[in-house]
Amino acid sequence: MTEFARPDGRKVDQLRTLVFQPNIAPNAQGSVLACFGSTHVICAASLEKKVPPWMRQQGVSGGWLTAEYSMLPYSTRDRKQRDSSKGRPDGRGVEIQRLIGRSLRAVIDLQKLPGHTLWVDCDVLQADGGTRTAAITGAYLAARLAVEHFVNTGVLAETPFRDSVAAVSVGVYRDTPVLDLNYLEDKEASVDCNVVRTGAGEYVEIQGAGEEATFSGDQLEELLALARAGITELSQRQESFLKTHLPKKEVDASPLGNKIPL
Repeated sequence: MTEFARPDGRKVDQLRTLVFQPNIAPNAQGSVLACFGSTHVICAASLEKKVPPWMRQQGVSGGWLTAEYSMLPYSTRDRKQRDSSKGRPDGRGVEIQRLIGRSLRAVIDLQKLPGHTLWVDCDVLQADGGTRTAAITGAYLAARLAVEHFVNTGVLAETPFRDSVAAVSVGVYRDTPVLDLNYLEDKEASVDCNVVRTGAGEYVEIQGAGEEATFSGDQLEELLALARAGITELSQRQESFLKTHLPKKEVDASPLGNKIPL
């Protein structure tokens, strides 16, 4: 009998090597390169003093948050055609960007973005499985950096975020539940799930399906347990990143009005 092994040698409950690189997009008020192993996603956040027409038409107060997602042509082994070349949006991309938007809106108070839209752009630089979960996890960090910038500069009165949010994939690979699937595992998985959860431990969304297979309640519980542990670790890494990289507020602390960071 062949002993079970993952393609990259990880344990079943082990995340891929995780890296968050800040300020990857200088023109955005908040940006992060989120790397889950060989999956690299650029996440950038910007604030626009404008809300969608439907909010004005319906008299909805507050602001809005929305996301866009795309895979760059060279992110995959075979070149991926741009949506602009095809003349129509990619259905998968539309579904993922809606998921990113829902995930972030679950942890933000839109009333604290009055008259503004927070745009979050997620562009996949390199794809090796789990691009949507990496995008959600990195998008939260980019949005937090952007929001803190606008709080510090007086554009926003206070941060609208109530909690953090992160996501991870789980699946059944060669009859074994595993955490954070890479492409080779995802391609062969008989069950594939994406789990989105807040830092406080509340679920935002669970997407799961058998790939020409079924799965039991016990397997689902095992997958969710793996996801909970993985997202707890991701939330801790997010918190550590923000402690280091959130911009410091400047105050007038001298008779001459010279600003120093708090």
